Amino acid sequence: MNNDSGIQWEHSHDFGVDSKHHQSKVKIVFWLTTVIMVLEIAAGTWSGSMALLADGWHMGTHSAAFLIAIFAYSYAKKHANNKDFSFGTGKVNSLGGFASAIALAIVALMMIIESVQRLLTPQSIHFNEAIIVAIIGLIVNFASVFILHEDHHHGEHDHDHSHHHHEHHDHNMKAAYFHVLADTLTSLLAIVALLVGKYIGLLWMDPLMGIVGALVISKWSYGLIKDSSEILLDKSVKQSTVDKITEVLRKKNTIINDLHVWKIATSHQAAIIKVTAVEPMSSDEYKHILRELLPQLSHISIEVNRG
Repeated sequence: MNNDSGIQWEHSHDFGVDSKHHQSKVKIVFWLTTVIMVLEIAAGTWSGSMALLADGWHMGTHSAAFLIAIFAYSYAKKHANNKDFSFGTGKVNSLGGFASAIALAIVALMMIIESVQRLLTPQSIHFNEAIIVAIIGLIVNFASVFILHEDHHHGEHDHDHSHHHHEHHDHNMKAAYFHVLADTLTSLLAIVALLVGKYIGLLWMDPLMGIVGALVISKWSYGLIKDSSEILLDKSVKQSTVDKITEVLRKKNTIINDLHVWKIATSHQAAIIKVTAVEPMSSDEYKHILRELLPQLSHISIEVNRG
């Protein structure tokens, strides 16, 4: 690949996400989730059901996640060959996810505060209306799971049967699939709380399910912050990966003098290595060995010395 600077590029540096087919599926689920989110938040506010309101906000968090995924697909495609991005647009997902996760943590905190207030000061609930809306939300969640189910499991099939699955496996689709599963669980919690409150009279179950929903959002928020920050901060890979590289090169009578391996995108890693050997192989041979060992190493820079 050439450009105006005269550099003879060895390979593409586009490590972003581009999947038109998956983007269409995520768009459908995004609109389904957003419509039900608005309905549940409105119904939860009117009926006084904190569990239904919590489910609505929880669906909102995933709606935001779907929107980020859609943006990532579009932005990655638009800037796929933009040399202003050293390693492509792979970090767009991580940056958007990190910002979204901070907002989710704030929403979860607000939900906990509201739920505690309702535990201390119970409010009347329009159970029949709230239950109907919650059931509608659950049906839509099941539909969303069905829409994403086929592509998610095709991805897992590719994961098991391709040495290069790290390059082709769509983590946006996998994340979207688990988001709708979480929505389904939260909808079930809301329905249980409303039924218990209506037929048994345990009104405190409703705000309690609101707290449970907030904790689910908090856990997801923490996981997203942790995963996205590792990529944004160029965190090194696990020590087990370093040990694999060290061991395979040691068998080739090669000493590692310097080694840096880090994530440059969700499914891609880069490595900078300096090695020394009495009879060293060529840099291409070393690269081949490393890519056979770790297919997710999409970019490798290696300095080979004789000594």
